[in-house]
Amino acid sequence: MPSPKRPAADEPGAVVDELPTDPDDPRIEIRRSRRRTRTVSARREGDGVVVLMPAGLGRAEERRLVSDMLARLRRSGRRAGNRSSDAELMRRATALSASWMEGGPRPATVRWVDPMRTRWASCSPDSREIRISETLRDVPAYVLDYVLVHELAHLVVPGGHPPEFWELVRRFPRTERAMGYLEAYARVLRSGGRGGDGGPGEGPGDLVRDDDEDAVGAGGG
Repeated sequence: MPSPKRPAADEPGAVVDELPTDPDDPRIEIRRSRRRTRTVSARREGDGVVVLMPAGLGRAEERRLVSDMLARLRRSGRRAGNRSSDAELMRRATALSASWMEGGPRPATVRWVDPMRTRWASCSPDSREIRISETLRDVPAYVLDYVLVHELAHLVVPGGHPPEFWELVRRFPRTERAMGYLEAYARVLRSGGRGGDGGPGEGPGDLVRDDDEDAVGAGGG
């Protein structure tokens, strides 16, 4: 078997399209939720931006938060190239599959989702959907790559983490380093170092079973 080539996903990403800068830009969609009490997040969707925030805030506070999230998105985009969009996340997963798994796992969708309390990401093998927590938007590229590889491996070996699952995941050469990063990152999130509602509470290598989902959690294992 030929040795896998280094993934194109490690190469610098393309420059992102210009993001909105005005909080009143029509390309910005604000989604308010009464389930949110203090966290605010934002993501790119197509050529626009979706901002998720608690319901009941005043107009001035909403505009301030939107301006802050737009600035964060621009900073994140400069660090991570085009990875802030779902489309680029899908391209990244496809490149990783080709580089380390001979193109075997083929997800139907790969997308960002709201922060999860007990996992970094999840995969539904039946529908071939992969979901990545927005908590990972600002992690180093190799850490995001590891999480994607982990979830891609569930499309080949669903339902747990037997030896053949880890054999597949560890083709990615920075697996152990990424797991160590996630373990430390989880402690920072739980201690409130990044604010918000805290982070996942399991382990970076642990598999959490939830109905038809396989997930990578956030603590040792």
